[in-house]
Amino acid sequence: MIDRMNPLEGHAALVTGGSRGIGAAIALRLAEEGADVALTYRTGADRAAEVVDRIKGTTGRRALALQADNADAAALVGAVDETAATYGRLDVLVNNAAIFLAGPLEDVTLADLDGTLAVNVRAAFVASQAAVRHMDAGGTGGRIISIGSNVAVRAAFPGLALYAMSKTALIGLTKGLARELGPRGITVNLVHPGPTDTDANPADGPSAAAIAGLTALGRYAAPAEIAATVAHLAAPATRYLTGATLPVDGAFTA
Repeated sequence: MIDRMNPLEGHAALVTGGSRGIGAAIALRLAEEGADVALTYRTGADRAAEVVDRIKGTTGRRALALQADNADAAALVGAVDETAATYGRLDVLVNNAAIFLAGPLEDVTLADLDGTLAVNVRAAFVASQAAVRHMDAGGTGGRIISIGSNVAVRAAFPGLALYAMSKTALIGLTKGLARELGPRGITVNLVHPGPTDTDANPADGPSAAAIAGLTALGRYAAPAEIAATVAHLAAPATRYLTGATLPVDGAFTA
């Protein structure tokens, strides 16, 4: 029977890029729902440790911070495997880590292109491939949830072609994996956040008023609002929802 207060009780989750912003909010929310959580970070070990301490202190769940750059496929696979080894299972993977590069087309270098695709697209494929082995081993299915972006649907400003392309690729990945993994009880979904108040994109930033004005609600989301949708997708009760793209963007793309 599912514990409705703690639907993820006994589950283990990995959130890439979980040391700040949306990723940190997701890690905390999954722990609040009952999961033991691991998170990766590229730099900023102190911030990652703060998230781990907060999870342990406020939820009583186990938490683990793993240094892994999403651009390093071997390190990412290692983080997936270490999470499963530490908790004895892996039920939920959240592909959250990403980089954002914006600017005129003429200024984008091959290094920019390759780096963005490595972190935002290849890493989601590699982590999913590694996670599925552990989800299958448990025989209870699993959840793969990727974090996209509203600009994959509506690039409202110039200079977003590279980032929008990388996030649009996740739509195809999500649909393809959902079809392939469905018979194994693994669901695969994609969340497209709209403008969200983080240190990288603060709600009081220089362009924030114009960006917020493109939403129907006239404001930025809080990271916890994105995390709530991720937790919904991670729950056992959502086992028939797969291959979907869910905008959490205040009708930015409506």
